[in-house]
Amino acid sequence: MARDADYGAFTEKFVLKPSSSAQELPLSGLTFAVKDIFDMDGHVTGFGHPDWARTHSAATSTAPAVLAVLRGGAICVGKTVMDEMAYCINGENKHYGTPTNPCAPDRVPGGSSSGSAVAVGAKLVDFSLGTDTGGSVRVPASYCSILGFRPSYNAISTAGVIPLAQSFDTVGWFARDPLILKRVGCVLLGQPDIPPVQPSEIIIAEDCFRLSSIPNDRLSEVLVKSVKKLFGGGIVKHVALGELVKVKVPSLNHFMSKEIGDQEYNIPSLAALSSAMRLVERCEYQQDFCG
Repeated sequence: MARDADYGAFTEKFVLKPSSSAQELPLSGLTFAVKDIFDMDGHVTGFGHPDWARTHSAATSTAPAVLAVLRGGAICVGKTVMDEMAYCINGENKHYGTPTNPCAPDRVPGGSSSGSAVAVGAKLVDFSLGTDTGGSVRVPASYCSILGFRPSYNAISTAGVIPLAQSFDTVGWFARDPLILKRVGCVLLGQPDIPPVQPSEIIIAEDCFRLSSIPNDRLSEVLVKSVKKLFGGGIVKHVALGELVKVKVPSLNHFMSKEIGDQEYNIPSLAALSSAMRLVERCEYQQDFCG
């Protein structure tokens, strides 16, 4: 019954309130949960595996990202289930159980930030924190029909976060409400809540749509109309990402062989980027956890 009530999203429940403040804070009144990859003072960071939790002591400090939202006025209600050692995007965990996808109970919730996405999707919290190395916020957000955001690399400190692959690890967050997603982002990114800056150029990488069953021209038309509605015309630039990568990052050219392209749906740009990411991630994972 307890698992049904919280959808199996949590590894640990507690209530951690922000320091009292006389002023209204940007996240006052909001609750959140934290992926069990973030250090929190006095709590063991379990990293999705009971053996890891058993062989590590409680953290003696709290990750800056968690501190930021606490200082922003939000209330933490617990730590969430994740794929063991963050090394999967299905959201399954044989040790703690797989969190139940609130919008599709017969399907996986996506991972590795599975519990964080489920807690938001099930309306157990207003927002949650996760990490994204190769999709671990974006994938569960899409599976659970909520909003998930992965900011630019190193935009938010990953101190106090167990690494998977340091060259790609980022702190991300989930919410159901786009306004809450923005409020959390303003706190985490240290940006004042001001109107957006007008972009000088918006790139639409049309060759990336080749994985979609929807015709490319239809997708492009919808995107262009949306951009023009928000920002006006004259700033949209259509590019082939594969060609752009060749020009901007020539060191990746040797990855763009025909053999790799055939393996990656014959899209050279995706082949190059995914192959480079795999190589670096494996190397860094081995350095971190295999001695």
